[in-house]
Order: sequence, then structure tokens, then C-alpha cells
Amino acid sequence: MSQAETTNGIAPNAHRLLWAGFMAILAAGVGFSVRSGILKQWADQFGFTMTELGGITGGGLTGFGIIIILTSFIADKVGYGKLMALAFVLHFTSAVLTLAAPAAFASGGKSAAYDCLFWGMFLFAIGNGLCEAVVNPLTATLFPKNKTHYLNILHAGWPAGLVLGGLASFFMAGTVSDAGEVLTKAVDWKIQMSLFLVPVVLYGLMILGQRFPKSEAASAGVTFGEMFATLFAPLMLVLLIIHAMVGYVELGTDSWIAKITGSIMASPSKGLILFVYTSTLMFVLRFMAGPIVHKTSPLGLLFASGVLGATGLTLLGNAATVTACVVAATVYAMGKTFLWPTMLAVASERFPKGGAVAIGMLGGVGMLSAGLLGGPAIGFKQDYNASSNLKATSPESYDRYKAGNESSFFGIKTVGLDGSKVAVLEDNGAELDRTGELLAKESRSDANYTALATWWESAKPHVAEDKKPVQDAGVYGGRMALKYTAYVPATMAVLYLLLIVYFQTQGGYKALNVTEEREMEATPA
Repeated sequence: MSQAETTNGIAPNAHRLLWAGFMAILAAGVGFSVRSGILKQWADQFGFTMTELGGITGGGLTGFGIIIILTSFIADKVGYGKLMALAFVLHFTSAVLTLAAPAAFASGGKSAAYDCLFWGMFLFAIGNGLCEAVVNPLTATLFPKNKTHYLNILHAGWPAGLVLGGLASFFMAGTVSDAGEVLTKAVDWKIQMSLFLVPVVLYGLMILGQRFPKSEAASAGVTFGEMFATLFAPLMLVLLIIHAMVGYVELGTDSWIAKITGSIMASPSKGLILFVYTSTLMFVLRFMAGPIVHKTSPLGLLFASGVLGATGLTLLGNAATVTACVVAATVYAMGKTFLWPTMLAVASERFPKGGAVAIGMLGGVGMLSAGLLGGPAIGFKQDYNASSNLKATSPESYDRYKAGNESSFFGIKTVGLDGSKVAVLEDNGAELDRTGELLAKESRSDANYTALATWWESAKPHVAEDKKPVQDAGVYGGRMALKYTAYVPATMAVLYLLLIVYFQTQGGYKALNVTEEREMEATPA
């Protein structure tokens, strides 16, 4: 795109493409949030067990990260417009497959419905990965002089999607009395799931007929080899390590935060409401990144974010009341808000030659860290501390609820609490009874169900003495997991401070263009 086609260096359709990217990320957030709220309807309508539902929703962040990395290698070659069009097709196809599940169930039974939902979710994840790999370098290209501000606006789409999807699920969910009587019927899951199509159609219309720019690197004739080489620059390697920590602490913690705070406040619904509140706060704050950076710098914003993130998680780990949870979650939300998009901006500003490859690798590493390290590690820390607590407070209860197998993480081993057994205790066997009825209706057996049902018969007489210590152990495990996780953003804050000091010795932090980056590389150290 020539200079004549731009206004003050910004393409005429820059804001239209920015909001198209915002809608694409919002669609991912809405779909993710709504899906969590309709799993019970799928279980009731198609007779799925919790294991089968887990298979449908599996894959998650790890696959997402791999798709971002692979797509970033070809984004500049294929073109942003073609990849966004493909993402639109995949998103729409995923909706068609998902909504076809009832018809498939009617003709082919549960396995056919399972296939529709599984492949629908799989295509949804691929579409999300394609969008993420495109919209980040696209936004950096469209707003070369203000990358931090606009990347934060772009990524405000994610918390906005979580909020809209969460509110939709909350108001569309049915209500049940304490006695189990249905007070209001839930809105059909097909209507709820179709909500994510609204932003999908919007971003499809917004990209229709639009000309997409090449990245700054591609426009300057940077070869793929040069783009790839930026990944091995010492500063870039440091940014990749830090962003792995960002994925760990942000997305990894978000996978557990509603559950943990819900346990602390003794109300899963309050945990969900708190998550919606913090997501709303993130959405609002991400529009303020530009003015904040103008007064400090991207690294200054990241340093403050690391400090607030560590403080917020520590406070959450010590919270014992609803008020304390709200205050702590507010501090934590303020800390995590700017991390992801501002890290992308720093990589793009310091390594413009990297193009889509540099930003894509950063995003992919963050997703992989969340899926392979963050989620599992925080889960393990809960297991380790909950089991230690229960062994100390009620050894008999621990013997009844401990897992059958030892679990480990980076050489540390523990025998945690069996999640299936704890779930049976929490609902007094209601889900277990439902599974038994499904198996009887289908005239089939299941070894896992039989083993769990047999165990429950022996554990049921001890419910009164087991329930409180098991619940308390779960809360303790969650609190300790948050306290230990706080060390990650604390470490990030130290690294950000070191980078600030480093850039001060180099004359201060500033954004580079391709020409300036090449001149720096050509200048002897």
C-alpha cells in the first residue's frame, strides 16, 4: 500500500480491519464462554458422561499454540486476507457441525452426535488459531506508530467475549430449587451456541472486499530467513522466556481461577460472577494502554503489571471472605490486563524484521506454556497441597478419597485427591446415579462407573465426617496454588526491571523500523 493511499501513515481501512480483528477475537471468547455453560444440556440430551464431554472440549490451548506458530510461518507468504477468509469458513463450518448434532443423534445415536460436536469444536479451535496468527501482525502493521495502544484494544475482544458469553449463559441457564424442582427452563443450547456467529458474521462482512497490507517486514523485502533469524537474537530469546511466563500466569491461572475463588467463597456461582467482573475490568482497562504508555513506556507498564499480578495472586491466596476475594481479584486483574498485548507490541517494535513470525512465535509460546505448564502445574499444586492438608487433618478421609495413581510434575510426586470421588461427595452421588441410569437404558456396562459406584457404597456412610475436611483441603490447595503462582509474575517484574535498566544504558527504549534494526545489526557492539 503506497504512502498516497494512507493518511498520516495509517491506511484508510485501518480501523475497519482493527475492529474486524476485534470481532474475531470476541467470537472466540463468546464461543469459549458459552460452551462451558451448555455442557450439562449436552450431557442430558445426548447421554454423555463427563469423560465424553472432556473429550469434546479437549485440545485447548496446546493445539491453539501450535496452530498460531505454524500459521505465522506462512502468514506473510499466503496473505492476511486469505487466512482471515479461511478462518471465517472454519468458524462457520464449526457452527454448522455443532448445530447438526441433534439430527445426527436422531439418525446415528450418541456416537454420531459426539462426532459432530468434537469436529465442530476442533474446527472452532483452528479458526481461532488462524485469527490470532493474523490479527496481531496485522494490527502492528496498520498502526506502526502506536502498536501498544492498538494491540491492547484488539485484545480487549477476548475479555469482552468472555463477559458476553458468561452473561448469556447466566441469564439463559435454567434455575432449580434446593429440592431439585425445575423453576425455569434453560434456553435451548442451539440458540446459546449460535450467539458466537454474530461476531463471526460481523468480522466476515468487515473483511469482505478489503485490501490487506503486507507486514512492514514483507514490504521492506525481508526474507523468511531474516524473519526466522530474529527468533535467535538474545533480546528476543529473553522476550520468549518472559512470554512463556505470561501464558503460564494469565491463561493457566484463568483455567482455574473461577473454581478456586468459588471454593473460597463457598459458591461456584460467585466464582463465576467474580470472573465476569474481572473480565469486564480487563476490557475497560485495555482501552487505556495508550495514555499510560505515553506517560511511561511499554516496559514500565509491564513492570507495574508484574508487581500488581504478584500482589493480587498473593492476596487471593490469603483471602477468606467475599470482600477480600473481590479486592484481591481486582488487583490481579489490573496486573494481568496489559501483559499479553503489550509483550506483542514490544517484540514488534524492537524486531520489525520478524514480521508475523516473531509475533506469532511469541503468541504460540505463550499458549503452549499455558497448556503444557500453567494449567497442569497449577492443578498439581492444588493436588499436592490439598492431599498434604487432608492427610494431616483427617487421615481416614484421605484414605477414602485419595487417587489410585501417583501424579508428578517435574520430578515432584504426590497422590492427590480423586476428582471423581470428590465430585460424587459434593453432589451426594447425583451425577453418578444419572450415569448409572444412562448405562442401564443403553444396556451396557462401564468399568469406571462400576468401580466408582462400588466405592461410593462404602464411602456413603462417612459423608458427614468426610465432607468438611475434604472441602477444606480443596480450598487450602487452591489458596496455596495461587500463592506459589505469584512467584511467576514477581520473577517477570524483576526481568522487566532489568530490561528497563539495560535500555537506559543504550539511550532508552524506542520503537524501531526495519531500516533502523538493520543499521543496529550492522553497527559493531
